[in-house]
Amino acid sequence: MCGIAGVYLRSGEPNPEALSQAARRLGHRGPDAQGFWCGARVGLAHRRLSVIDLAGGQQPMASQDGALQLVANGEIYNFVELRQRLQAVGHRFTTRSDVETILHAYAEYGLEFVRHLHGMFAFALYDRVRDRLILARDRLGLKPLYLGCAAAGVAFASELKGLLPLLGKRPEVDPVALIQYLQNQFSSGPRTILAGVERVCPGELVVIEAGRISQRRHYWSATEVATSETSFAEASRRFDELFVQVMTEHMRSDVPFGLFLSGGVDSSVLLAMLSRLQDRPIATYSVGFDAPGMVNELPDAACIARRYGSRHHGYAPSKEVLLGLLPRAVWASDDLMRDYANLPVLYLARRAARELKVVFSGEGGDEVFAGYGRYRVNRLERWLKAMRYRGTGGFRTSAMLRGRAVGGLLGTALWAVRQEARRPFMEAWQAAPSHWSDLQRMQYVDLTTALPDNLLVKADRMLMACGVEGRLPLVDHRIVEFGLALPDRLKVQGSQGKYFLKRWAERLVDRTVLHAPKRGFHVPVRRCFDGHLDWLQRRLPAHPAVRGWFRPRGVAALLARDAARGQLGRPGFALVQFALWHRLLLDGEGHDPGFHVDPFELLS
Repeated sequence: MCGIAGVYLRSGEPNPEALSQAARRLGHRGPDAQGFWCGARVGLAHRRLSVIDLAGGQQPMASQDGALQLVANGEIYNFVELRQRLQAVGHRFTTRSDVETILHAYAEYGLEFVRHLHGMFAFALYDRVRDRLILARDRLGLKPLYLGCAAAGVAFASELKGLLPLLGKRPEVDPVALIQYLQNQFSSGPRTILAGVERVCPGELVVIEAGRISQRRHYWSATEVATSETSFAEASRRFDELFVQVMTEHMRSDVPFGLFLSGGVDSSVLLAMLSRLQDRPIATYSVGFDAPGMVNELPDAACIARRYGSRHHGYAPSKEVLLGLLPRAVWASDDLMRDYANLPVLYLARRAARELKVVFSGEGGDEVFAGYGRYRVNRLERWLKAMRYRGTGGFRTSAMLRGRAVGGLLGTALWAVRQEARRPFMEAWQAAPSHWSDLQRMQYVDLTTALPDNLLVKADRMLMACGVEGRLPLVDHRIVEFGLALPDRLKVQGSQGKYFLKRWAERLVDRTVLHAPKRGFHVPVRRCFDGHLDWLQRRLPAHPAVRGWFRPRGVAALLARDAARGQLGRPGFALVQFALWHRLLLDGEGHDPGFHVDPFELLS
């Protein structure tokens, strides 16, 4: 797990100081070591978090003849099997590092090499003989990778803050991405919150030659998955073998690992499997809140931990602690997103980092096995929504702002692009194969929007901000293909979602855990602003970033309503985050604010 950055210029030599600055901005992703390589027009930078082959595996990594240079982020989980295949046809390895397989796979298979890699990864490989730079990102988008094109050439980095020193000028905010963030909680697809900066999409390979992008193509897509008409018994037999293989590969590490345990289905299944596949107790970490109107998950998590004998750590951070983490969470998320869960995940990651470098987590189970309640909305309700909000069959139609609130709050530039907010969902819905069921299409929309651009951003950025690697077996592409291919009747039965996984797991996990009503993870973030609402009402409408995109009177009216009811609402929280993000990422050029920072000092 690491951070990478670099440039491919059309002419001239890379600026070593700019590469050094990019590496410093990514230091949290790789606190153990750093390395650089510069050629005539290409420069590469790397920050390393040592997890496999601690003594070797330094990057940039070169092929034996020096013709290939590689910087990589993530883990190649099937490196043992892939290494054996490559050695069988004559390749000689010089390290025990998993990422060395990338070099040899490229030498053996050419541009088809990415299909042979199983894992979470984002990398840049420079072929000096062909004078081409290859960027690639894993199939589901667990690891981030951004690129920016300018007259001087192409720059790339693991995070936006690492890309800033390589762009040559300060970028502007992209209004379409901003309206998507405001309405949906995140922006999605290639475009980012920074104009002119794009994501390398999940499952995408980009070839850069002569300082220009010469080829972009997807080497994997969930649309290629075919529905498999099967019985539960047959599906269960296949999943037995597949899940053991995936978990075994994910457990490969030269450092100890732990688990974030929520007390729900997915993390409980992971704990059961980890306990089954190793003979030592695993460290587990849970967070909860004893707040009015909220369900505290700590007792359930502790009960599950006792069953499997894990070394359990349960925490209940105060609202003051959460508020102090907000600037760091906004800085860490990098690509602006509004998710209350960022704060407790960041808190847990910092706690886990005291003894671990690797933590398992259960993200993806609801998307892969259809666990969300939004997949089970009745047909009449979906039909009515589809009539009013066209393009997604009545799915993903809700927005944070509706009616008069939209016109009263949005500035001119945002008002002009307000219809673009739902576009990523509409494009994903239309891209799904026509013969798929509506349930599969809903899964596909989430797998290509909310999962990579929200949930996986949280999982990657909050952990990497503390120098911790997250491993998410349920988002392994083989598990995704299996879950998406299941017939609908094995995913949803009546009012119950995630039917297959729950029934399959009954041999491992208590039925009371598996079949308990699904509960969302609620964080008392809005109560963190108690006592500060009047301050926000006075100061936030005049904040330079806010007044540049929103109507000050509308912002003031919004915050006045929040103050009257004594609680900051979601739109107000979104504006606070945007102001903090602008201060930290653009005005502050991506410098780390540290932990436990007063957000109101930054907003002053």
